[in-house]
Amino acid sequence: MDPLPDRSLEMPLSTAQSLGWNLARTMMTIIVLVETTSGYSVMPLDEFDGDPACIVCEYDPFSR
Repeated sequence: MDPLPDRSLEMPLSTAQSLGWNLARTMMTIIVLVETTSGYSVMPLDEFDGDPACIVCEYDPFSR
């Protein structure tokens, strides 16, 4: 049996920024962009339980 391929791809900052804003507008919730050891990631603010210093940006669909 072959091992599963590594699916933890690095997400460039520009992709994470675009995805973060798109998710915020689609889900109508605050999305945070966080810096990880393997690049950047986005997630809803209420699901983030890491170090607040890792947050690069917050996308709030209600602020515009």
